[in-house]
Amino acid sequence: MDNGVNGSVKQTVVLYPVGGVGHVGPMTQLAKVFLDHGYDVTMVLIEQPIKSTDSGAGFIERVAASNPSINFHVLPPIPTPDLATSPKHPFLLILELMRQYNGELESFLCSIPRARLHSLVIDLFCTHAIDVAAQLGVPVYKFFASGAGTLAIFTQLPALLADRRTGLKELGDTPLEFLGVPPMPASHLVKSLLEDPEDELCGAMMKILKRNAGTRGVLVNTFESLESRALRALRDSQCVPGQVLPPVYAIGPLIGKAGTDKAWHECLAWLDAQPDRSVVFLCWGSKGALPKQQLEEIAAGLENSGHRFLWVVRTTPAGSDDPKRYWERRGEADLDALLPAGFSERTKDRGLVIKSWAPQVDVLNHPATGAFVTHCGWNSTLEAVAAGVPMLCWPLAAAEQKMNKVFVTDDMGVGVEMEGYREGFITAEEIEAKVRLVLECEEGRKLWERAIELKKEAGEALEDGGLSQAAFLQFLSDVENL
Repeated sequence: MDNGVNGSVKQTVVLYPVGGVGHVGPMTQLAKVFLDHGYDVTMVLIEQPIKSTDSGAGFIERVAASNPSINFHVLPPIPTPDLATSPKHPFLLILELMRQYNGELESFLCSIPRARLHSLVIDLFCTHAIDVAAQLGVPVYKFFASGAGTLAIFTQLPALLADRRTGLKELGDTPLEFLGVPPMPASHLVKSLLEDPEDELCGAMMKILKRNAGTRGVLVNTFESLESRALRALRDSQCVPGQVLPPVYAIGPLIGKAGTDKAWHECLAWLDAQPDRSVVFLCWGSKGALPKQQLEEIAAGLENSGHRFLWVVRTTPAGSDDPKRYWERRGEADLDALLPAGFSERTKDRGLVIKSWAPQVDVLNHPATGAFVTHCGWNSTLEAVAAGVPMLCWPLAAAEQKMNKVFVTDDMGVGVEMEGYREGFITAEEIEAKVRLVLECEEGRKLWERAIELKKEAGEALEDGGLSQAAFLQFLSDVENL
């Protein structure tokens, strides 16, 4: 396959994610795969209209600095409305903004000689760019940074909603049947998809989901043995009757590697002093801020369990029960004010509480880590799978986390749920019980055996000749043969 490696000029792949850590991060891992196969890669970004600590501001600069082989191109700014004061939902405004950038995207793509331009790879929320690619005759593919199970549901959902006059919210926890996945409680779908189909936000999401068919194929951040049932469904002609779906390429797990983060952290030295598989690691992702009352329950549960723990604390401002308000300020949590009196002193010999951030991939791959309390974001899920660590599933309300919880517990068999997540509050007794279950009981031993099995399969998938490697090579071949 001639990608220009043996010639004078390499072919260029253009990646186009919507901004934000959860989109740019996985797309960066995809960029590394293209680089490994000899392609030039340019990641095209837009100026974010809203700056916040979780928007990706600063993160993108760090990513660019640590990945000099990737070209980062920010499209010229265009006049935009004041998103902060607009009555429209921010998501709708971002979608409209991406559409308005089509002209700038087209100009950039035209600046690359057509013979050099290999393909345009967009993420889920950049579907307006399909029109640009079609106009220029550029092969366009979608990169789905979540799992195949979520993609299977998203693919089938428009047909389900087309037969309903009302939304799915009224169904509560009623299980919905989709091809390729376990029964999914209606309440666990992405929040915007539960609204009335006539709702503007729900309608916008439906248009996005339907446009998968407008691409040449979908690259999915998963691997065959992890989600074989969902992948089979996506390749089944009956998945969406009357519609021919594009090819699906399972090319994951695309995650960061342990030991690549240059920032040393005290928790790694602390873990070095702990016995193997003895520590429960608690971290709820970049947006996992919890109110003080919940933090007190966690502290009590960990203390009563008697087990070692490494706990990353993000919290709301004092007096606030709204986790979103955490991001209105910068600064770190005052642990003494948040945790029960004497907790730190009583647990100092077996626990470490840290503020805001930990090198998660390094922690999960450390021999001392025995369990992972997680919000079930897909990146975190894959990182735990690749590290061979069982999960205690505590999904929050955001995105597809509750769906991922069902996949982890019911399909993958590598985690258990923390009861109470549906109500948004988990007791100290539940925390203690589940920590003990994973670290002490026979059920926990079986979870560990399954986790080690999946770790082995994840590694094999990425090896030369592995299924994920083969899927990526098939994708390259398909582009060449268009």
